[in-house]
Amino acid sequence: MLLSPLGLLVTFAVITTSCPQHSNHERSQLQGRQLNPAQNSIANTTTNIWAYEASFNWGKLSPDYRLCQTGTQQSPIALSLSNGLALNHVPRFNYTGSIPGNFFNWGYGPAFTLNHNGDWTLHPSFTYDDTTLYLKGWHIHAPADHSVGGDRSKAEMHFVHVDAEGHEKAVLAFRLDPGNFNSTFFSQLPPMIGFDEMQIQQPIEMDLSLAMEAVQYFNEFWTYQGSLTSPPCHEGIRWFVARQIFFTGVEQMQAILGASTYSARAEQEVWQHRINE
Repeated sequence: MLLSPLGLLVTFAVITTSCPQHSNHERSQLQGRQLNPAQNSIANTTTNIWAYEASFNWGKLSPDYRLCQTGTQQSPIALSLSNGLALNHVPRFNYTGSIPGNFFNWGYGPAFTLNHNGDWTLHPSFTYDDTTLYLKGWHIHAPADHSVGGDRSKAEMHFVHVDAEGHEKAVLAFRLDPGNFNSTFFSQLPPMIGFDEMQIQQPIEMDLSLAMEAVQYFNEFWTYQGSLTSPPCHEGIRWFVARQIFFTGVEQMQAILGASTYSARAEQEVWQHRINE
């Protein structure tokens, strides 16, 4: 199945408060329905006071966004092979089988939230050092947040992971560019006819290990201590950025970009990020 019908997804007005919180995980309540903004932390009825196009000024817009200006480990950052590749914090993955969840547009592009029944430890997971973290969902930014060697990919997919209590702790970043063949991962996505600004969700199942296969399970990567890439810019997030490009088909990339709105934060100066340490 080609992803091109995803291009029919209508990108809605920017009413999100930050990167998606992936709290829309109650499939029984959300099947084929519109989200109620009053009950959903991904969207609210208040227009943002910030914009990705002016991310240099976020810290001055609200006291809640102070870290965007003063933080010492803000994301994203520029990476290159001159940084070397990580030899520490090597991730080991427990991703098997198809996982049910909700596919939707988070306001800036495609996203997927896993169904959740109260126990995060039942989710797909990865372990680095002595820490195990659990997948909450994925979403796409366009263009990519991170550049490598001065080049910024057309899009970037973030797999957001939490600890056993549900606190965000790590992001796996996949840089997306068009290649010669369709991606089996993105071929799982259904036609997105009828999605509108109220964020209609579509329940689907996905084999998430196909994304890991596309970048050889992060066998080469950069890692650093960073932050969320949108207000309030909370720090304490461990980033893993795959060296390998995740290639999609040309039509698949066109569909992703057609469903997306500009959502890349300006790169931040490296400070206390401890790249590959």
